[in-house]
Amino acid sequence: MGFLKGKLALKLFDRYEKLSKRYWGRHLWSRGYCVSTIGLDEEQIRKYVKWQEKNDKNDEQAQQNIK
Repeated sequence: MGFLKGKLALKLFDRYEKLSKRYWGRHLWSRGYCVSTIGLDEEQIRKYVKWQEKNDKNDEQAQQNIK
């Protein structure tokens, strides 16, 4: 999955130059991804997205504190 996300991000940055300015460091995607083979309901997906957003914010704050 990481390979696909990486290749797609590179193509998007090449095609849309404004993206590379908005997402400095060329980080477009969050680290995780969700896969379901038995079917998640909408509420479970919403919980996962909120959890992922929280983790991303925590990672960003940690990186800013390092600098």
